Amino acid sequence: MTQSNPARIQLLLVDDHTLFRRGLRALLLQDDRFEVVAEAADAGEALRSVEQHRPDVTLLDNHLPGVRGVDAIRGLKEAVPSMRILMLTVSENEDDLAAALQAGADGYLLKTVESDQLGDAIVKVLDGESVISPEMMAKLFKAFRTHSAPAAAGEVPNTAPAPLEEPGLGKADGMAQLSAREREILALIARGDSNKLIARELDIAETTVKIHVQHILRKLNLTSRVQAAVFAVRQDLRA
Repeated sequence: MTQSNPARIQLLLVDDHTLFRRGLRALLLQDDRFEVVAEAADAGEALRSVEQHRPDVTLLDNHLPGVRGVDAIRGLKEAVPSMRILMLTVSENEDDLAAALQAGADGYLLKTVESDQLGDAIVKVLDGESVISPEMMAKLFKAFRTHSAPAAAGEVPNTAPAPLEEPGLGKADGMAQLSAREREILALIARGDSNKLIARELDIAETTVKIHVQHILRKLNLTSRVQAAVFAVRQDLRA
């Protein structure tokens, strides 16, 4: 008896450049894990495609005509709450990154990403991980450190809004609830390590890491590992 092939991950591509969409489609279709079910050139077309095809993951550009990609995220998520959204853009602006994460994006990649890394990122996002280009993670952490740093004497305090909302629990409440192992894993998350790398570093199973991450998010009242990483940076927790 032959086993049936696993279902392919259903993708929606949203980008206003037709040639880029065609190239991205051709690239992704070389990978047996994926199926491109639809394409869209703007936010309105994306919403209609989401409602019709209900993809597993939407690859969303930010620079769209009319409504920007980051401004379309909430509506797309409301249409299909189970869908993951992975930003794929040229924008290296930390404000765009922050807006995307606040709106509910599950990842943020630059278009310079290698093809194999993009495929792996799609799978990770579908599995519940948050994926951010290393260059953008560094910018996000820098913005948080700048925002959180106390003003020196005679210096104007930084009153710019934080890139992400404050975690629901403060340092005393949240950190006090974490076990020593959970603190260790949180520090590695802040370093940008994936579950696989954390498992290798600590010599534990990857499934065990996933369980610890779930406990960390629950105890800190957070919704993503990106927020957990930012929380760790704010608490100056280092691996």
